[in-house]
Amino acid sequence: MRADGTVRTVVTGVGVAAPNGIGTEAYWAATLAGRSGIAPTTRYDASGYPLRLAGEVPDFEAEKHIPSRLVPQTDHGTRLSLYAADEALRDSALDPAGLDPYGMGVATASSMGGFEFGQRELQNLWSKGGRFVSAYQSFAWFYAVNTGQISIRHGLRGSSNTVVTDAAGGLDALGNARRQIRKGTTAMLTGGVDGALCPLGLAGHLSSGAMSTGSRADRAFLPFAEDAPGQVPGEGGAFLVLEDAASARRRGAREYGELAGYAATFDAAPQASGQAGAGLVRAIRRALDDARTAPEDVDVVFADAAGVPELDRAESRALGEVFGPGGVPVTAPKSMTGRLFAGGASLDLATALLALRDGTIPHTANVARPGPGHPIDLVTGEPRAADLRRALVVARGRGGFNAAAVVRRDV
Repeated sequence: MRADGTVRTVVTGVGVAAPNGIGTEAYWAATLAGRSGIAPTTRYDASGYPLRLAGEVPDFEAEKHIPSRLVPQTDHGTRLSLYAADEALRDSALDPAGLDPYGMGVATASSMGGFEFGQRELQNLWSKGGRFVSAYQSFAWFYAVNTGQISIRHGLRGSSNTVVTDAAGGLDALGNARRQIRKGTTAMLTGGVDGALCPLGLAGHLSSGAMSTGSRADRAFLPFAEDAPGQVPGEGGAFLVLEDAASARRRGAREYGELAGYAATFDAAPQASGQAGAGLVRAIRRALDDARTAPEDVDVVFADAAGVPELDRAESRALGEVFGPGGVPVTAPKSMTGRLFAGGASLDLATALLALRDGTIPHTANVARPGPGHPIDLVTGEPRAADLRRALVVARGRGGFNAAAVVRRDV
């Protein structure tokens, strides 16, 4: 129990599906080694499009990870979600059957839903006729489908939800999960796995005007660099088991750390582009207040790292305002995965917990130093060893969404 009488919530399980590693430890090893998952697109013919690079999850064979009956009724993103959720639940060693029937729920984030599945069925409709459209199209495209499929697969009947706040969603889902635990739910399976690496999804990505059209994988996504060319889309993310700390202690669970603080804000137009940064500052300060953590007690920041110059500068200014110029190490391991949209922030939070566990800050790949206008201590070149106790994770979504979360390990 916290000093304010609210329930402490801890992370007891982590599951990852990322472009540079399937499985938590494989992803972490690749991240520390600086191995990038950004490469030429392979899942469709990208030769006719200006965007030809992506962060694809490699060598993922759904039939090896989920029941065969689920394969024809799920989008590729949902299959990745099921895998990551399964891994997180196994990692936690929590058996939902041993809880109250409504003692565990699901909270997810999504930005697009099952676009790849939907595109295929629309093509069938146009080219063959309605009789060739799968009945599963009725739900496989839906942005909330991952919550439903995960809850059904594991019999999780507790309060469940889905948020759609673009790239801020991974943190917002965790915030919603914590809220349910404070209301009496024992545990939540929460996070985000996202991605729509198909021509239909690509149309949405390109409409943002923020995509990188470079052909070199090592120069296409350079957060905070002077020559940052834009974003590279990716797929994947992370799921986590968030649990009432008292319950976790009673069953002797291994704890990665506590979700100690969370806050979300919204920037209305014309600040919705994120350029002003005022909403991000408010989110960071409120998350720190919620965690009862002073700025000087934060050991590392996992940045939103948009890779778009004006957005990066806005984030740098916000961090400088809260922590002072160069006041805290900042890193962007998503430089090795691309922007995972609703999956990115939950993966960043999982990465922050691994960093706390091992006392190592992963570096920002392919960036030698931050460019002018970035008053931050950006970790580049190689991982940095440090005594890490508290980490801040920052996320922003298109349309004005800002979120921040503080995780800490026992000190």
